[in-house]
Amino acid sequence: MGSWLRSVTLGIVLGVLSVGAWEASSAPPRSPPPTVAAVAPTQPPPVQAPSSSARTEDERNSIDVFRAMAPATVFVTQNQLVLDRYSLRATEVPTGTGSGFVWDAEGHVVTNYHVIDGARSLSVTLQDQSVWPATLVGGDPMKDVAVLHIDAPASQLVPVVPPPPGYELEVGQKTLAIGNPFGLDHTLTTGVISALGREIVGYGNVTIKGMIQTDASINPGNSGGPLLDSSGRLIGMNSMIYSQAGQSAGIGFAVPYTIVQRVVDQIVTNGEVTRIGIGVDLVDDRIARRAGIDGVAILNVRPGTPAEKAGITGLRAGGRGAVVGDVIVRVGEIDIHDFDDFYNALDPHRPGEQVRVVLVRDGKEWSTQLDLIAVGVD
Repeated sequence: MGSWLRSVTLGIVLGVLSVGAWEASSAPPRSPPPTVAAVAPTQPPPVQAPSSSARTEDERNSIDVFRAMAPATVFVTQNQLVLDRYSLRATEVPTGTGSGFVWDAEGHVVTNYHVIDGARSLSVTLQDQSVWPATLVGGDPMKDVAVLHIDAPASQLVPVVPPPPGYELEVGQKTLAIGNPFGLDHTLTTGVISALGREIVGYGNVTIKGMIQTDASINPGNSGGPLLDSSGRLIGMNSMIYSQAGQSAGIGFAVPYTIVQRVVDQIVTNGEVTRIGIGVDLVDDRIARRAGIDGVAILNVRPGTPAEKAGITGLRAGGRGAVVGDVIVRVGEIDIHDFDDFYNALDPHRPGEQVRVVLVRDGKEWSTQLDLIAVGVD
């Protein structure tokens, strides 16, 4: 019985295999898979460096101005004495840097007053990396302008180009700032004039009027560098930024060329800056405020001046200390509350002009017409 079952099972299996073989032999032949031709990968076109003619007009302008005026921009380094607390030896080390620009072929260099203030010695680095000892000719902290001198030959000096007489700035015109931010080599930033006539409290703690506001980045180290127009002409000196973090925030300020020129010409010609005055010395604002004085109190009157001739009086000794004399409360049509007001009321005038000054003495107002004089800066 088992032998019969094995025979039947074997027959069934052989029958199935036979059928499968028949189906394979009777089926139509299968077509081979289509042959796919190899396709070479597509190569990107070769990248070619753009020619100078492919640059935009604005790019070419920026490049031309930088090439022409970068040699006029210098690097100013100030050194101060530092005492080694272990050896007790004083050594001179670099303690501050800033930018500046060559004013003329005689070796005068202009920078911000705050760049050189407190320096024991100064040096100027030209674009060719030559370093020259610099001497301070003079400066005006009220305008944040200083003039240095180096003995470099004229062949190595490239002075800035001044604007033509009567040149007027306009909001929206292009600006280019060149300097040495963070001690780096010559760097260019561009922007526009954002506003004109800004009044900004400067390094001398008085308001500098007529400041140029620009969005060209002015970073630490740019101070003292030139602000140029699209023709490469000097329109201002980069001085400060408005930022809570100490970095450029798109609001920079420059001392306008008109102020820079006036201060530099005075220093180069006379060796000092002259201010407009009436021949008085003033009580410090902080002391006046503590005494409840609104205005500028006269400390003393200089002999032979218009103030003395007009009978103006300063502080005088009293039984319980100093007694306040005259207090200036108005110059022309400008109310005077502090030294900032007084300085800026006189600044637009010239020696020989007259102004009406209103004063308060013992609680009563009185006025006088005064001739203005040039007063040297001590």
